[in-house]
Order: sequence, then structure tokens, then C-alpha cells
Amino acid sequence: MVTRDSVGSWLEGGPRGDDDGRAAGAALGLPASGPGSMARLGRRLVALAIDWVACLAVSAVLLPARSDGAFLLRGDSLGTLAIFAVENLVLVATLGHTLGHRVAGLQVRRLLRPAVGRPPVPAPGAPGPVAALLRTFLLCLVLPAVVWDADGRGLHDRAAGTVLVRR
Repeated sequence: MVTRDSVGSWLEGGPRGDDDGRAAGAALGLPASGPGSMARLGRRLVALAIDWVACLAVSAVLLPARSDGAFLLRGDSLGTLAIFAVENLVLVATLGHTLGHRVAGLQVRRLLRPAVGRPPVPAPGAPGPVAALLRTFLLCLVLPAVVWDADGRGLHDRAAGTVLVRR
């Protein structure tokens, strides 16, 4: 028989289960707060909303699918996704942030693995084209971006070897 105690562990704590008090990103050597700390969900959602609205506007101008209705909803839906993918790929690979990341004060960094047994450390600068391509592809699939690990990194960031941090 299932008791209240058997479901309480996953309802009460974070992804770590017992919630040992470590800050998100502590296993990656990131500070608990301030610049260089893990990006929180609120900032991520703000950045995503800014990026998506910008892509909707570009799609409405360059790829109009209809002439009636709200301006932002006039663009082709697959065209909007393609514009979002190109924005993420180009800007993350070269600058380390998208328009939304910049406004929300976030930056994508590549993780370096210095030696066996030591935690990975964020590298300065942009993650590069290969990491950005993998990250963008998985981000556009949506599901890997909404599933997080114990440190709060999306599966798209884990697969690409990147981390989204505060600037």
C-alpha cells in the first residue's frame, strides 16, 4: 500500500530528492548567486519569450502566411521556428547569447572537463558552432529543454556540454 510518506519525497524536494542544501550548479563549480551562477527559471522564461516574440515579428514581415489577425500571428509557424533556430545557432555560437539572453542578463558557456575526478568548469567566451548546433537542435525539439537534471540544467545543455549562467 502506498502511504503519504512514500510520495512525499518527490513532492517536497527538488530533483535531488533529499535536497542536501547545495545550490544549483554547485557540482559544476558555479557560485550560489550573482554573476556566473546558474540561470533561474524566471530569467530563462523571460529570455525565451523575448526571443520568440522577436522571431514572430521577423516571420510576420518576411514570411507572412495570412493578412488578417494580430500582426505577430501572421507569419508562417515553421518559418518562425526556423528563424528561432537560426537566431540561436548564430548568436550562441558567436556571442554566447541570444537577444533574449542578453536582455535577461544570461550567457551560454561551454563546460571544460579539466581532469578525471575534477568537476567541469565554465569556459569564457562563446561555446562554438558544434555545441551551439546540438543545443539549438535539441532546444527546437522542446522536450529536452523542459527536462532538467539535479543542477537545473536542461538536457539540451547537458548533451551540448553547455550551461546557462547569469552575466
